[in-house]
Amino acid sequence: MILGFLIPWIAMAAVLALHVALPGRWLDGYVRDAAGRPLRYRLNGLLVLAVTVGLAVAAVALGLAAPDVLWRHRWEELAGACALGLLFTAAIVLPAPPVKPRLLADLYLGRRENPRWRGGRVDAKMWLYLGGAVLLELNVLSFAAHAERLPGDLRAGVILYAALFTWFVVDYLTFEHVHLYTYDLFAERVGFKLGWGCLVFYPCFYCVGLWSQADEPDPGAPAWLLVLAALTFLAGWILARGANLQKYVFKRDPAARAFGVLAPRAISDGTHTLLCGGFWGVSRHVNYFGEILMATGLTLALGDPADPIPWLYPLYYVALLVPRQVDDDRRCAAKYGPLWDEYCARVRYRIIPGVY
Repeated sequence: MILGFLIPWIAMAAVLALHVALPGRWLDGYVRDAAGRPLRYRLNGLLVLAVTVGLAVAAVALGLAAPDVLWRHRWEELAGACALGLLFTAAIVLPAPPVKPRLLADLYLGRRENPRWRGGRVDAKMWLYLGGAVLLELNVLSFAAHAERLPGDLRAGVILYAALFTWFVVDYLTFEHVHLYTYDLFAERVGFKLGWGCLVFYPCFYCVGLWSQADEPDPGAPAWLLVLAALTFLAGWILARGANLQKYVFKRDPAARAFGVLAPRAISDGTHTLLCGGFWGVSRHVNYFGEILMATGLTLALGDPADPIPWLYPLYYVALLVPRQVDDDRRCAAKYGPLWDEYCARVRYRIIPGVY
């Protein structure tokens, strides 16, 4: 029981140590400091993931741990992650000057925008996202290993689910430089929402489908359903990754063609410029639509669409991203004024083309 409770603590400490010790590259981000200089970030997430998973595989091969050890201790792990999340929230929020008059609001949203340590070598947000991604991947692999150890044939749906989720994590860390230009990095502070979210919700809840299905018999999903799941995930990945990459290229060089193909179609008022072509001409938050589609594909991959629990994952994205879209539109309207009104007239739909 103690081992399970300590798993998230050990994992996050290991990720921090590897992040500091392993080689990385320095890149400028979108966020700027008080002097107007872009914050620099040290990135090596894919290498940290590879080393961590490699160490876990070695431990299993040497007989030091069972392949499904995280499944066996999942509830203790969840309790340990909750305790770590609460401690992190208190440690990062309480010493900082208040932002709002209500303590609960500060605890939830945070007081500091970009906490950094070791001269900027460790950025709190990037460490949280990296640690959450690594622990999520370890959970997915361990939970899937438990499902495959059950009597019967290999479960094609579980294999597909684990493969797609691994793609999701590897893709995120491959393009972690792109996420230096996303909403979380420039719009949110670090408190319970971000800290507890990355330490508990991200690694434990994202794989809620396997919490429900890993100990169940194979539902015998037809091949067409698995193909549909893979295609839905792929469509979502193209929308989310394509949109984020196009915006990244545009932010760094407004004259560059994204992917060497998409011309930088934009509108400007002389001070600000807004991208309104390519992916960003489909809807104002087409990347959010892509995230929802990927989550739907993952849920379908388990092969039991009648089970309501795996559907909590895509429903979570709807609950998260619709309010974020509303807040982001409000921020953009205040920042860009009439230019934003022109953009909204050109790009009518907020998230889902033709629907919303």
